[in-house]
Amino acid sequence: MPKILIVGGGYAGFYTARKLEKWLRRGEAEVTMVDPLPYMTYQPFLPEVAAGSIEPRHAVVPHRRHLKTTTVVTAKVTAIDHATKTATIQPEVGDSWQVDYDIVVVTAGAVSRTFPIPGVADEAIGMKTIEEAVEVRDRILTNFDKAANLPAGPERDRLLTFVVVGGGFAGIEAFGEMRGLASSLLPLYPSLKFEDTHFHLIEAMGRIMPEVSLETSKWVIKDLAQRGAQIHLETQLKSAVGGVVELSTGESFESDTIVWTAGVMANPVLRGTDLPTDERGRMRVQADLRVINDDGVVEGAWGAGDVCAVPDLTGGGVGGFCVPNAQHAVRQAKLMAKNVVASLRGEDTKDYFHKNQGAVAGLGLYDGVFQSGKIAIKGFPAWLIHRGYHGMAMPMFERKARVFGNWITNFFWGRDTISLEASEEPRRAFEEFASRPK
Repeated sequence: MPKILIVGGGYAGFYTARKLEKWLRRGEAEVTMVDPLPYMTYQPFLPEVAAGSIEPRHAVVPHRRHLKTTTVVTAKVTAIDHATKTATIQPEVGDSWQVDYDIVVVTAGAVSRTFPIPGVADEAIGMKTIEEAVEVRDRILTNFDKAANLPAGPERDRLLTFVVVGGGFAGIEAFGEMRGLASSLLPLYPSLKFEDTHFHLIEAMGRIMPEVSLETSKWVIKDLAQRGAQIHLETQLKSAVGGVVELSTGESFESDTIVWTAGVMANPVLRGTDLPTDERGRMRVQADLRVINDDGVVEGAWGAGDVCAVPDLTGGGVGGFCVPNAQHAVRQAKLMAKNVVASLRGEDTKDYFHKNQGAVAGLGLYDGVFQSGKIAIKGFPAWLIHRGYHGMAMPMFERKARVFGNWITNFFWGRDTISLEASEEPRRAFEEFASRPK
């Protein structure tokens, strides 16, 4: 049987494997998917995980539970030699090995893109993985516990100052949810007041959320400002050394929580391949999602999602390419699975064409914004649209049920405000009291 190797198990990889399982005939091909994580993360839910509205395990989809005939390998692909059609796989424990394939499907996604700003690598945290979202939630909750025991002063201000860098959708949603969580915590801490909490959003451009109209983005700024947030437009982060945030405007303050959401870049896994990439490190593909180089189609190679430069045939994409988001990744994966099956059967492939249906963002509990063309919906109705859309877009029925179960439970009893930061050092309590030889 032809061997199909899927590199990456995020949106595009998971959906490609799912649809190949559906459309391949028995014995028509053998599918293997390799990813360092044993699950797919539904990234639109990361802000709600950070706010305690969704249990972290419910925002991910376990590969082995929901892929029935695909061989799942939890490891990294460190090299792809398409000339010989081999890939090198490195597990977390044990020696690496090579696998042969006939068709490679690269869906390795994207990682946080950072700049060489002093202190960012040491102090900041991203909002790209479920683990990062959990850390942000635990950091906020733990900082409130610490601050409640301190008198007013620099140390308390540092603990209660939260910074988000990046004013795109990811940054705004994280910022709004973090602000909402902090506000909901205040009644539990009588020694702290609303004025003691400080939220700063730093955006280098002159506006936020380029996916929506300028008027809508201004409404979001006003809405966040009314909730006690400070938006720094046309401002760059110059340094974050030691948690001291220095801005290009000359303003400076200390923060214990700096969240970085200022863009993504193609997964560096492509650096270990002989597959063609563009100047931004994205794999070059044509509209039917076949990999191409200067001489034309690269046989036996396909790609989709954030790791690829997929042409946007609607003309609405930045630079002529689809923007890196889940809306495109899922649809590209489904089409790519069909095209791979079609190519195996000698049938024609179809080009990817998807016109943006709109944008919806949650800004915290009961607050959101929705934009589709010239239609803009704000506040509570947009929040309902946000939850409805993403609740239904969550893969697998049992995952949907768990997420909706979280929301229903929270409606009656409020969000869970327990910090599990101690879980990062689970042996600390045991070690403290463990008997040792004299």
